[in-house]
Amino acid sequence: MIGTLATYQNIVRNLDRSLARIESQPVVQRETEHYLANIGKITSVEEFVDDYRLFNYAMKAFGLQDMAFAKAFMVKVLEEGVEDPDAFANKLTDKRYAEFAKAFDFARHGAGATTYNPAQTGAIELYALAAKRDLIPVETQQAETAYYLQTIPSVTSAEGLIANERLFEYATRAYGLEDRADDPDFIRRLLAGGVEGVASLAKDEDEEPKLLAFVQAYNFAEYGEAATTFTKAGDLAVDSYMRQTLEEDAGNQNEGVRLALYFERKAGGISNWYEVLGDRALAQVVRVALGLPDAFAQADIDKQVKFFESRLDLADFKDPEALGKFLSRFAAMWEMNNPSQATSNPALVLFQQPEFGISQDVLLTIARLKS
Repeated sequence: MIGTLATYQNIVRNLDRSLARIESQPVVQRETEHYLANIGKITSVEEFVDDYRLFNYAMKAFGLQDMAFAKAFMVKVLEEGVEDPDAFANKLTDKRYAEFAKAFDFARHGAGATTYNPAQTGAIELYALAAKRDLIPVETQQAETAYYLQTIPSVTSAEGLIANERLFEYATRAYGLEDRADDPDFIRRLLAGGVEGVASLAKDEDEEPKLLAFVQAYNFAEYGEAATTFTKAGDLAVDSYMRQTLEEDAGNQNEGVRLALYFERKAGGISNWYEVLGDRALAQVVRVALGLPDAFAQADIDKQVKFFESRLDLADFKDPEALGKFLSRFAAMWEMNNPSQATSNPALVLFQQPEFGISQDVLLTIARLKS
């Protein structure tokens, strides 16, 4: 049987092909088609959680399928959203709930949560405010908005947006960038650099938030041709569902591969070692890579953090080359302790808290809600 490292590298090297294979599976294809055909019809939290098929698809997409039964809990997550630092989802150590609330943001977008696209709905809302500020006649505003809505979905690149003067004027006015409208080369650089390049292009601190909002709305750097039609409730959920299924399938053959794929997916978003320790799967990958025994997990958390800090740099997890070397090291250590063979996945328990199960703080919260 192919070893852990070779299997992991083969999947990552041919990720598009691997995901296409998952997407072509009859069950996955059928459920995805149903989801995409119906999720846009959902207009409230109650409708969402009461639709068993759609809700379970969405929950699996974010690795929360084991929590699909806890509807009251998830209603609280969705109703409070994530904008308030004290919102329910933000208080949970398991970050998947906040990610779920961001994707299905009923708290912010209401009935339009499942169809919200910042290049469409977001721009229209902001343009209305700008039109009122600039005293643009209502008739003109309505005509420009109608044209924008009809045309923007067909725009598939930054160049396409800039080339259409009418759309470009609408977009820059909506995001408060009228003073940059006469500098299309700047907008090209801005959109080409994506979110990460905004800070270096802003002329001052006051301009940076506007530039960031504009790039997030017309995010061709991340979403490519789908930037003006992309929705988190639709496209993001489907992409996440495919990736989750890919990892599960890999784990059926070799749990080390699943761990490596999971770590590779999460690595870029890790901001501190406490997040790693709060996720059993992430923590296991680090311990295995460093050759630490399972008993190390029982040590004082602060001491574990200090040890990890002394051995690894979190910034390396955001560098593809450094991350690849780290995961190669993990795979080699995993293979040494778990020679590749068909097993009953004894490491599956690692994912039960929090990635594929219910964490202790969530269970406690559910108990409190019931009482």
